[in-house]
Amino acid sequence: MEDSKNIWLTYDAEEKKELDDLAERYEDFLSQCKTERESVKRAVADAEKAGYKNLIDIIKSDSSIKTGDKVYAVMMGKAIALFNIGSEPIENGLTILGAHIDSCRLDLKQNPLYEEGELAYLDTHYYGGIKKYQWVTMPLAIHGVVALKDGTVKDIVIGEDESDPVFCVTDLLIHLSQEQMKKTGAKVIEGEKLDVLVGSYPLEGTEKDAVKSNVLRLLKDKYGIEEPDFISAELVLVPAGRARDMGFDRSMILSYGHDDRVCAYTSLEAMLETGKVKRTACCLLVDKEEIGSVGATGMRSRFFENALAEVMNAMGEYSDLAMRRTLMHSKMLSSDVSSAYDSLYADAYDKKNVAYIGKGMVFNKFTGARGKSGSNDANAEYLGELRQIMDESGVHYQTAELGKVDLGGGGTIAYIMSLYGMQVIDSGVPVLSMHAPWETVSKIDVYEAKKAYKAFLEKA
Repeated sequence: MEDSKNIWLTYDAEEKKELDDLAERYEDFLSQCKTERESVKRAVADAEKAGYKNLIDIIKSDSSIKTGDKVYAVMMGKAIALFNIGSEPIENGLTILGAHIDSCRLDLKQNPLYEEGELAYLDTHYYGGIKKYQWVTMPLAIHGVVALKDGTVKDIVIGEDESDPVFCVTDLLIHLSQEQMKKTGAKVIEGEKLDVLVGSYPLEGTEKDAVKSNVLRLLKDKYGIEEPDFISAELVLVPAGRARDMGFDRSMILSYGHDDRVCAYTSLEAMLETGKVKRTACCLLVDKEEIGSVGATGMRSRFFENALAEVMNAMGEYSDLAMRRTLMHSKMLSSDVSSAYDSLYADAYDKKNVAYIGKGMVFNKFTGARGKSGSNDANAEYLGELRQIMDESGVHYQTAELGKVDLGGGGTIAYIMSLYGMQVIDSGVPVLSMHAPWETVSKIDVYEAKKAYKAFLEKA
């Protein structure tokens, strides 16, 4: 919906309160859920409060699934699919909201802890597309799990509580940086230099690697972790600290992980608020998008397909042909963030075809790089249908590309889902400083995205 007024000025008091409440809940989610495991755990808790049942329990009890039932399935704790069973035959297709819950970060290597120059470090391997120089000299927190040989899995969060220590990657002082400053942005900080400083206090009575030994003692005493346990750990370093209101007017949110938890959270909220539907609704939150949607928890896996097969089987409607028809007749909003216009870097954008902060949620008919390489290109007819739904529902939206044609681009999970023959389009929230440790979104765009996703589930 286009409006000549600034969108802020179109809201009445009730809508402004809804917007503020949503922004507060979203900031809480961002602050607590900085990994895909944490996001899925939160999604499960919220889903169960909303009446969703675990698909595994239904399968084990040999129970049936019928119209009005709400179920969810989890894959390895890092991906989740939720289904709200509609009154129409499932072969008519699903309405799907899909987003990813992984974000750029620093992963620990399998043998990470070492000492050099009487300082202890953790060796990292960066995850996703980052500007490596952005990750130095900022407070970092450790999140993740450690799986012990006896089957115990320990949840680890260090650096988020005010009483916790934090960690950081050091940088070379400007006084000695003459050679470093001659390097390109891609080389000024090398990947192997992104090691995290974690200690400097030696263990008394230890001659070799005394600082490392002291770190290991602390890990053993406080967390029950020994050095070999790093082999079976998934530990990551992310920016420490809570999401915050940004600007004198508090109109924006500054946080780690907007890409793509801003779309994941608003999709989940829309899904959980949606009551009875005609077409079966689905919310799909997946892992590994930032590295190509690979692995058992990424969109390229069979997780979604297998979960749908189990749902259809419990409905007494499964066959290979029936599932193929269901997928082909489905409609999807593949929700991921879009690059927002930044006037400080205006030369990177086509101003007529770029998303703007505070102008509502975004539809990207196509993404890809340069000549649309790697893109899903949505059908015009599908866009026409979505325009009608959004206009009828009073949703403010805009259309955009990622940037100027020859500068590059990006992709999402849309092209993967389009292989089933379903109608798919990229949509989401515009973001400033995308893939930086701290990103910025407008509260308006968060609110309008949630409205759009709910309208889609109810009317598509």
